[in-house]
Amino acid sequence: MPANIIQPNSTPLQKVDVDTVTLDIIENAMANARNEMDAVLFRTAMSPGIREQGDAFPMIANHEGKMVVGQFGSFITGFMQSYNGEIEDGDIFLTNDPYMCDGAVSHLPDWLVLVPVFKDGRLINWAAMFGHMSDVGGKVPGSLPTDAQTIFEEGIRIPPVKIYKKGELNHDVLELILHNVRMPRWNRSDFNAIVASCRTAGRRCVELAGRFGDDVFSSALGMMLERNYIAMREIIRNVVPEDKRSFEDYICDDGAGIGPYTIRCTMWREGDKAIFDFEGTDPQAPSSVNFYLNEEMFKMFFGAFTINLFDPSILFNDGFYDLVEVRIPQGSILKPNFPAALSCRTHLLGRIFDVMGGLLGQGTPDAMSAAGFSDSPHFMYSGYDDKGEWFQLFQIGFGGIPGRPVGDGPDGHSLWPGFTNVPNEFVEAYFPLRIETYETIIDSGGAGKHRGGNGIRVGYRLLADGEISIHDDRWLTYPWGVNGGDPGMRSRKELVKANGERRVLPSKCDHIKVETGDLVVFDTWGGGGWGNPLERDPAAVATDVVKGLISVEGARRYGVVLDAKGAIDQSATEALRTEMAGSRDTDALFSRGGTIEQIKARCEAETGLPAPATPVWNTAGVH
Repeated sequence: MPANIIQPNSTPLQKVDVDTVTLDIIENAMANARNEMDAVLFRTAMSPGIREQGDAFPMIANHEGKMVVGQFGSFITGFMQSYNGEIEDGDIFLTNDPYMCDGAVSHLPDWLVLVPVFKDGRLINWAAMFGHMSDVGGKVPGSLPTDAQTIFEEGIRIPPVKIYKKGELNHDVLELILHNVRMPRWNRSDFNAIVASCRTAGRRCVELAGRFGDDVFSSALGMMLERNYIAMREIIRNVVPEDKRSFEDYICDDGAGIGPYTIRCTMWREGDKAIFDFEGTDPQAPSSVNFYLNEEMFKMFFGAFTINLFDPSILFNDGFYDLVEVRIPQGSILKPNFPAALSCRTHLLGRIFDVMGGLLGQGTPDAMSAAGFSDSPHFMYSGYDDKGEWFQLFQIGFGGIPGRPVGDGPDGHSLWPGFTNVPNEFVEAYFPLRIETYETIIDSGGAGKHRGGNGIRVGYRLLADGEISIHDDRWLTYPWGVNGGDPGMRSRKELVKANGERRVLPSKCDHIKVETGDLVVFDTWGGGGWGNPLERDPAAVATDVVKGLISVEGARRYGVVLDAKGAIDQSATEALRTEMAGSRDTDALFSRGGTIEQIKARCEAETGLPAPATPVWNTAGVH
């Protein structure tokens, strides 16, 4: 049965007319409230992942649970489907179990807090936020075990629970949860910061409703949702064809020596509705790379992708969801059956953006981008320092943004626009390591008329014995180029022992023992190039060489020859470009660096790692 919302004031909110000035004031105030949620969080959280990097996502919804401002879409629908208790003024809810909120959060480290906002005995809003906790227990520090086969190995599962009841904290439940994590002080602080952030949003909503009246405030939120509906209806009519269009991409492996896994999606339009069908996506993996893709979340991805492209002035929200239908096969790697492991779902989550870009771009190639840094690779380092105190680092890597119709892709950027880099000084001050290298990787961006952004190399000199975990992808397949552009460079990880011994590490690994003096070289991948590189202005290539983004030898990928002083050799450049033009396939919409079979055949020679085994399933879709 659905949740029971206790409202002493049973008068329903009325729909009334709202003038445009009032609507603009309320819209901007809601956007500011969302930003204030971030400000409160970052000033009060303790873990570097949230406080410094910003790995948390706020949301404010109307009384029906539809997101009005935020980033990841509304979590309320999934929560309401799984919670059948009472909801009262002062209650606050906590959960982290993807299987109990229909994938509203997609792995256990994401703690989701939901706050119903009441005014005068009536529900007027919801405020919610989830943040990535540095640890939630489980079999490895950081709670992202590569080799987990069930979710029970990945940490403590929190069903939707009333962590505050009528304003009173349920201390026993919170202490039970914190008893099962390795960093309880960080988790407690981050949890309290998220609660404070949601309460701040609630206060701002109550203030706005008090200033303009409950009905005006509620109606303004409804108009904001309706505006997104109208905008997305026009966008869908223009960018989604009635004929079916398909695209597929891959994650390279599952951390257990099997891969790549295929994500396939077919898109078409029926009337005003866009249909996305993931039929043909591989069955679920036996390891933790599965991604429980919430249908509402995919709708949010699609809406954010298109609205920001066509009309970034619109404040993005959930109002258009009725215009999108998402079909994901049960038991696939995007909707695994319980209790499949989910902790390392980041690779598939990011790859969804490449798939969406490939789908939408086929109809308008001149407007599409290449494949970019579609992941949030993790580096984890833990152990005991020289004082005998436990330390545990969780850090997210940055990489190359793809070449785009409007220009080059930025170098060393996050998949998520809101993420910020953790200052090296902070990392060195709080953890036993030294950052010896932090630089863009020369020539790692795909060559093109518009160059793909370069990846990042970080060199971690470890100053204490311990162990590391690494979670990354695109070590086998390439971030593809488009419109004649070349693919970007793949990722690579290497452990250089203090005695000089070198070892290439898999992109997904745990329990790698390290010793004082060891060096971890963490290379992320570059973005794919856009357009024929022979059309790039030679002066721009020469400038990139001066900046250290392209090498002198790498300039030849653009058909540009530089002399010993770095000046352009005009005659040699013209000759090289003429020679290269005869062998380039300038009509290729996508450049993937070869077929999967060709890439796997070259794998060990190019990467130093054996090619993964091709996945095989029986008729029931099981390995």
